Amino acid sequence: MILLDPELDPDPAPASAMRLGVSASASTSHSPRLPSPQTLARFLALAQQAVRLRGQVTVLLTTDAAIRKLNRQFRGMNKSTDVLSFPTAGPIHGSGSEQIAGDLAISVPTALRQAGEQGHALSTEIKVLILHGLLHLAGYDHESDTGKMARREFLLRARLGLPQGLIERAAAAKRPGKPPTSTRPPRAKAVRP
Repeated sequence: MILLDPELDPDPAPASAMRLGVSASASTSHSPRLPSPQTLARFLALAQQAVRLRGQVTVLLTTDAAIRKLNRQFRGMNKSTDVLSFPTAGPIHGSGSEQIAGDLAISVPTALRQAGEQGHALSTEIKVLILHGLLHLAGYDHESDTGKMARREFLLRARLGLPQGLIERAAAAKRPGKPPTSTRPPRAKAVRP
């Protein structure tokens, strides 16, 4: 299910993109338009199937201010971010006894800035964030799993036709002055007996 924050501008114009730090060429060459809830719901269903995550997922598309508040309330971090994942603590059943997998919150202004930096459309960036969030809901944690989530995200992005993911971008950013040499996922180390 896709929910739109009523405070969110559903059609950020190029002028809005400029205020968000997206260059004029990026805002005109790649659409800054918010994709329809139906389009995102279709992608969410495909991505959930690819991740093998059962249960209902709600995605809130919101503002930087709202996501900052959520990040402060639930993670103790007083800053905005691109995506937050809220997995259920255990089996929870909604109406009609469908299991609930969890919720995602995505900051559209942050996604718009990142789309401009990456040179692709806002809809593509939101899909990258949805996939990343779904992997967190499925129990992956790139901060502690020695590359397992990065490898899974790489494979699923290829299957879903998405560009470089958040984990790869972060790894590339840690190598100052070095452009990314590969979009391959990190390899597991082989241990010889």
